[in-house]
Amino acid sequence: MIVIRVALPVPIRQHFDYLVSELTAPAVGCRVLVPFGSRKLIGIVWQVSPDSSFALDKLKTVIEIIDPQPVLPPILCSLLSFAADYYHYPLGEVLISALPALLREGRNLADYQPLAYRLTEKGKALDSNQLRRAKQQLALWQALEQSDLTESMLLQQFSRAILNQLIKKELVESYPVAPSPFVAPTRLAAGLQLTPNQALAVTAINQAKGRFERFLIEGVTGSGKTEVYLQCIAQYVITQQQVLVIVPEIGLTPQTLARFQARFELPILCWHSALTDSERLHCWQQAATGAAAVIIGTRSALFLPFKQLGLIIIDEEHDQSLKQQDGFSYHARDLAIKRAAIEHCPIVLGSATPSLESLYNADNKRFIHLALPDRATGYKVPDFTLVDLKQQVLQFGLADISLAHIRKQLSLGQQVMLFLNRRGFAPALSCQECGWLTECHRCSAFTTYHKQSRQLICHHCGASKAIPRQCGDCGSTQLVPLGQGTEQLEQNLQTLFPDTAITRLDRDSTRRKGALNSALDDINSPGARLIVGTQMLAKGHHFPNVSLVVIVDVDGALYSSDFRAPEQLAQLLTQVAGRAGRGGSQGRVLLQTHYPEHNLLQDIIHNGYAAFARSALLERKHTQLPPYQYLALFRAEAHNSEHCQQWLNQVAGLINKTPQLQLLGPIPSPLERRAGKYRWQLQLYSANRSIIHTALTSLLNEFMAWPLTRKVKWQLDVDPIDLS
Repeated sequence: MIVIRVALPVPIRQHFDYLVSELTAPAVGCRVLVPFGSRKLIGIVWQVSPDSSFALDKLKTVIEIIDPQPVLPPILCSLLSFAADYYHYPLGEVLISALPALLREGRNLADYQPLAYRLTEKGKALDSNQLRRAKQQLALWQALEQSDLTESMLLQQFSRAILNQLIKKELVESYPVAPSPFVAPTRLAAGLQLTPNQALAVTAINQAKGRFERFLIEGVTGSGKTEVYLQCIAQYVITQQQVLVIVPEIGLTPQTLARFQARFELPILCWHSALTDSERLHCWQQAATGAAAVIIGTRSALFLPFKQLGLIIIDEEHDQSLKQQDGFSYHARDLAIKRAAIEHCPIVLGSATPSLESLYNADNKRFIHLALPDRATGYKVPDFTLVDLKQQVLQFGLADISLAHIRKQLSLGQQVMLFLNRRGFAPALSCQECGWLTECHRCSAFTTYHKQSRQLICHHCGASKAIPRQCGDCGSTQLVPLGQGTEQLEQNLQTLFPDTAITRLDRDSTRRKGALNSALDDINSPGARLIVGTQMLAKGHHFPNVSLVVIVDVDGALYSSDFRAPEQLAQLLTQVAGRAGRGGSQGRVLLQTHYPEHNLLQDIIHNGYAAFARSALLERKHTQLPPYQYLALFRAEAHNSEHCQQWLNQVAGLINKTPQLQLLGPIPSPLERRAGKYRWQLQLYSANRSIIHTALTSLLNEFMAWPLTRKVKWQLDVDPIDLS
């Protein structure tokens, strides 16, 4: 018997020793089933024959070794170990979170080996006339008569029902096949003509093949960043190297996948949370065996086990969706850079509005900065016009000048996009008699009125309830919507433009499967159309028929306690505006506001995002905020507000012993109460990264033994993006 050290998915920052037969000792990265108290858990072997401090007769024995070969290869183990240390999260939970759901459940990988199909002896002897009345079955039989087909190839042409019918007739049988690496193409489809700046970017990235290099592509909206990606990818897949493309949202995946598939006749797969467990495991296997040439996925695609990864691309690298907010709070962009270093491959970060952290790294020569200052079509970036809403009569929240521009573009057969970052019908219901507002009983927030579902929904905790008939204070029945959301804006536009098609893009309208693809197909069809939506519209979509963008209201975002708010608003405005004029006409943006003189709006409109970002970096430097200092955030939640404050005060007392650390707090969170719990936070700043991590390690070892720790739900967020 030998000892193995196992990482288990439990919220305890330690490993556990078990005994296993020396004849069947598993390798590091294999899954094992072990007893843990009264439970049985799936764990990952982390060390074999460690120096155990326990007597052998005190150790329990492994119940089952699940894998003959590691499911987590050494490169992934190295990345995940770094991530667990950097984000101060239990290693076992980090390792297990990197596996597909079916593997986390302990399923045997061999049971999900890809299948191929062939004719049985009975099928080979069949007379085709016997299937003359079943044309689809005949077509499948004829295809298999030519050659065996893998399951994925077969299901591209035929339905599973047709396949099952032939299997039932004992004409076709399946057999397992080991996926083989994709075959490098002998030739590739020609790409678009590159501009000089695009050509320089492609050349620089291709010259970095085989070594770790970091590139930041800062290209205005419509500058052809995707074409740069495609032409770089071509040079990697032709040498049989795999490429990982990470996008921030599921909504971008279908559009990106379609463009990539149109360019490459190669196995290109998707990875995101909307896939079934079986589909995710299939993608995981295709990456591990090298059968997938390109994988396009959201942030967790970072943890796929590639056989020969040659290039990593992070599109829209500034997007907050790349940061996991709950639990293991990692940032996919930052960990992708670490993975590229481990894999010895280049990584490309692309955005029209790069994060201040990336621009800071470019200024300090950590990143190679590649600029695409012009649109690939030759048209200029859209013109901004500020529409002052003061002393104007609004029609459904739209000024007369905005309506005039909308009518003009629709009459020309163009599309108009209206951006309003509030979904639902109205932000709240209000009593006309006493001013009472519908509030969430669990959060420090109002409930949003959703007219179509006839519900009041809290967008913070998800609580919902039926629309009240009377005021909660005075009993009046005079309840009216207060403010405007996308649902109401869509209804009002139908009144103003009854003969114009309208498409709404927000989380509510795209919840149903296939709804997003259907909406994007409608938008990409020619003809006049109004497009209404939230920040989903700003996620890098290419809408060639949009000539005018109307930003209905941004005033609520101009004043915020979060130091990142100006950066995020500038990115949002630039990205939304960038949807206009990407086709064959010059774009225009109308920005409705009560504060046209605001410095941020003036800076963005007259100088552009690049100039704003440089002034914002200078401001961060003077105030010693990230990226000029490192930040970690402790959050505490409890039903008793005093418990949160007391616990964070104890944490602050320990931190104060480290003079190089600065503290802000404990203070109530901006959203002080959510889902019935009070929320407090404590911010830690330091100019030295190692000092802050050393202090955090010491803290975590110290306060786990405090009695008060059991009374609060706490979270440590390293390099936080959201301070709410």
